[in-house]
Amino acid sequence: MRGPHNIWRLIRTGATFERTGAMKVALDAMNAPRSVRFIARVIGFPFRFLGYKGDISQPPVLRAISALGPAYVKFGQLMSTRADIVGVDLAAELSVLQDSMPAFDMEIARSTIETQLEDSIDNLFARLDKPIAAASLAQVHPATLHNGRKVAVKVLRPKIERAFLRDVDAFHLGAWLVEKMTSRSKRLRPRDVINHFEHIVRTELDLRMEASVGSEYAENTKDDKSFLTPAVIWTHSARRVLTTSWMDGEALTDHSAVERLGVDREKFAALILQSFLKQALHDGLFHADMHQGNLKIRQSGALVALDFGIMGRIDKYTRRIYAQILYGFLTRDYARVARVHFEAGYVPADQDREQFAQALRSVGEPIFGHDAENISMARLLGHLFEITEQFGMETRTELILLQRTMVVVEGVARMIDPDINIWEAARPIVEGYIKDALGPKAVMEDMREIALSLSNIGPELPEIIERLRKGTIPQQKTKTPNYAYIALGALLAAGILWLF
Repeated sequence: MRGPHNIWRLIRTGATFERTGAMKVALDAMNAPRSVRFIARVIGFPFRFLGYKGDISQPPVLRAISALGPAYVKFGQLMSTRADIVGVDLAAELSVLQDSMPAFDMEIARSTIETQLEDSIDNLFARLDKPIAAASLAQVHPATLHNGRKVAVKVLRPKIERAFLRDVDAFHLGAWLVEKMTSRSKRLRPRDVINHFEHIVRTELDLRMEASVGSEYAENTKDDKSFLTPAVIWTHSARRVLTTSWMDGEALTDHSAVERLGVDREKFAALILQSFLKQALHDGLFHADMHQGNLKIRQSGALVALDFGIMGRIDKYTRRIYAQILYGFLTRDYARVARVHFEAGYVPADQDREQFAQALRSVGEPIFGHDAENISMARLLGHLFEITEQFGMETRTELILLQRTMVVVEGVARMIDPDINIWEAARPIVEGYIKDALGPKAVMEDMREIALSLSNIGPELPEIIERLRKGTIPQQKTKTPNYAYIALGALLAAGILWLF
């Protein structure tokens, strides 16, 4: 699509999936139509001998992805957020995909740091140690500043930008082929998926962006003593280097850490879930990669979150919609859930609302019929994805990351406390948000924001109203403000404020 070399890359990808046995598993999981299966076999089977063998101890799909390299590992992690495309079972398998890689040479890391920070290592640090973690994009070094403060230094791999974006080109060609082969795929927008992936990768390849969002995240959570994040050391950060404060604690990958520290399992599991929901609903900014490797626990029972390469952001309106959907399921008010979907435009207006509510009941009731330990957000989302196509719902890209993170967080919480009731743990956060976001105080705040926005055109209102009275307001072009609506909106807002 952007060069003939991408055809070769697709052939190598198909050959590797065929050789590892991943092709059939992936196509079955996605319930791929016959046309897609045909093109996949054409690309893969004749060239099977060209495929990478991979690690035979891994399941087929993980084996193929790991063998194909860092960009594929990253893409696999992204697809773990798209259970609507790859199916719930394969999404769960991909969610444990680790992008651990061999560390690159210490001298390369030192050279990168010195070039980026324009100073010598000796001037920058009292000590810089060997890497303790190496992933597909970067590796992390423990270090000590001259004032004695311990820090973590993240350094991008050499030439990683070119290597990643070269593979992304092949992904664009693959998505284009899938869309051309089947009209069914257009609802899932495969080219949009690749565009989203490219945006994520480009953002992660500029550590200044991670520093910025990490700083904002720390600011949002600074008053929460039970949830801790590292501080960005701006003087020691640049595009390819990120330095943050060192965060002590036991890694949650050590399953015995909670027991050894004597932390209350039930409270800590609920803290993990509630921290995520609180940040997503109240702040609109949440950690979108909350697997065990990015989390630590302290003796005090506080949760520590690391690595801000993948963060999620949702606007106020979408947060309100999502909270109402969750609350509707919590209260088993399926008519309300259906109404919210239609009002938000998630379901086309020509669909039958009562039938949609009935379908939602078929999703919710089997979930709530289980014992507490079997009430699963993952199962709920799995059933929801099954009915989306039936009612013509398009993929809501703004909710995909939120939904995927909810499933991952649920898995981590269950690792800590297998008996956790996900819904009961979520209830106080969701109910509290509903009260804050939809109550009288929220209405007043909305009216205040409207009044402030309208005040910007206040000086023009007399002229607008006079032109409106004379009927001299011209037809408005697209993207040009309609002053008639602005004037009416201003009068409406003024009336509402007067009533309050």
